[in-house]
Amino acid sequence: MTWTLHHLDSETARSAFEIASEYADPALLNHSVRSYAFAAEYARAQGLSYDAELLYVSALLHDLGLTAPFDSHTLPFEEAGGHVARLFTAGLGWKPERRARAQEVIVLHMRDDVTAAEDVESHLLQVGTSADVSGLRVADFDASFRTGLLEAYPRLGFGAAFLALVEDQAVRKPRCAAAAYVAGGAATRIAANPLDH
Repeated sequence: MTWTLHHLDSETARSAFEIASEYADPALLNHSVRSYAFAAEYARAQGLSYDAELLYVSALLHDLGLTAPFDSHTLPFEEAGGHVARLFTAGLGWKPERRARAQEVIVLHMRDDVTAAEDVESHLLQVGTSADVSGLRVADFDASFRTGLLEAYPRLGFGAAFLALVEDQAVRKPRCAAAAYVAGGAATRIAANPLDH
């Protein structure tokens, strides 16, 4: 089983990838793509219907609040990233309600678990990012899918780089979700990620 982006070969998808490529380093960019891939594959396996374009755009932009141009001194990185997505999708001509959904999906990926019944795209982004960052549920994915995905979008030292980014957020914004994530044992979970072993 090989995962591809063929079903998202749209102007919107290409634009999201282009913007993410301009601001995220290769490790963070590949994480964003893998997060979508894990989410989409999980949805396929679970028979979940979702807005693929909304999920893809949200996944590609979800960590831009960790990059220097968009790192807010006051807002948590997921909230800053949500604002980036809202502006980006306005440029694509998305209606206000859909722009708000992209922002919401990005913000909620760092909040308490959301069920698929409550909000399928937010649930899927949580599943995808958790799989890629800490290896949650990765054993549930087909081995050939994981291998193909990592060959196409290698990790490039992502775990250590991401941990440094969220630890920096935690120090500067001690009340943010990243701070709670770090305090809750992020370093141990990231280090144990089977995708890196």
